[in-house]
Amino acid sequence: MNEDQLDLLIIGAGPAGLSAADAAAAEGLNYVVIEKGTIADTIRQYPVGRTLFSTPNELEMRAGSLKPVREKPTREELLSHYVHFVLDRDLNVKTDEEVVDVQRRDQKGFLVLTTRSQYTASRVLFAIGAMAHPRRLNVPGEQLPKVHHTFIEPYAYVRKDAMVIGGGNSAAEAALFLSEEGARTTMVLWRDDWENRDPKKGAMKHWVRTPLEHEVAEGRLHVILYRQINEIREREVSLITDEGETLTIANDVVFVLVGSDADLTLLKKLGVQTAPGKLTEVPVYDPDTFETNVPGIYVAGHFTHARHIKEAIAVPRRIVPLIARDLRATV
Repeated sequence: MNEDQLDLLIIGAGPAGLSAADAAAAEGLNYVVIEKGTIADTIRQYPVGRTLFSTPNELEMRAGSLKPVREKPTREELLSHYVHFVLDRDLNVKTDEEVVDVQRRDQKGFLVLTTRSQYTASRVLFAIGAMAHPRRLNVPGEQLPKVHHTFIEPYAYVRKDAMVIGGGNSAAEAALFLSEEGARTTMVLWRDDWENRDPKKGAMKHWVRTPLEHEVAEGRLHVILYRQINEIREREVSLITDEGETLTIANDVVFVLVGSDADLTLLKKLGVQTAPGKLTEVPVYDPDTFETNVPGIYVAGHFTHARHIKEAIAVPRRIVPLIARDLRATV
């Protein structure tokens, strides 16, 4: 057990968690970051070689510190940026350690149990991201080994029949990469997603859509607008198109990329209230302090209403000084 009472325990080492750690260090707080995976683990799960949609000023931890080769950084450049932010500042980040329970200790704060140790902390900040639970189709065969809910790289599927189900940027990118690198690719999505051209309503980014449509025009990528997936089988997929036609499509691998949700289990167990958000369930919190209805429990990052990485970095810089001030006032 770690005997010293922490001022702040931060769960998650993504952009929000790293920003919070940096702010905590600047405030002289006794803090630690607990991360079940690696530094910037969500970024690490992006496709290999992916170019980010955002420009450096929206992703970097310090102005002018992210210097990609091209206009926008790749997955690898951004990962290196976040890792070196931790290394250069010697931030107290513990990876490969998962928080399994958070318990209130009367007026003394919280007891945090992990897979490696346990900690006591006056305040806890959840910066857990929103990728813990990939959404499922809940159709027969989705449990087959050939079905994946993340996409990393296309090279294992050259000259194989690949299907991507989903209409967002991640699905579009996966379909594009697979098609470009020699997979016989079918992209299956709702008509509304295919016809949506409004960036404010989640339309595919134009720099993804343009080459995607080129692949379609060249006959290398097949797009199906669907109503329902009936069943995923070992060598095929059965579905119903949006015009009511039943199709059976030869298939070696399926990527179900229809979004993901945060794991709110620990927050709910603590009594944190949640509410429906724009895309998914989110915790209820004070918009100024990001403190939940449970005193001492804070939230920040992609699973809140401040979903963009730029805001995930900015929010902790506002709220950690408030936490520090509150802690000093109670001494």
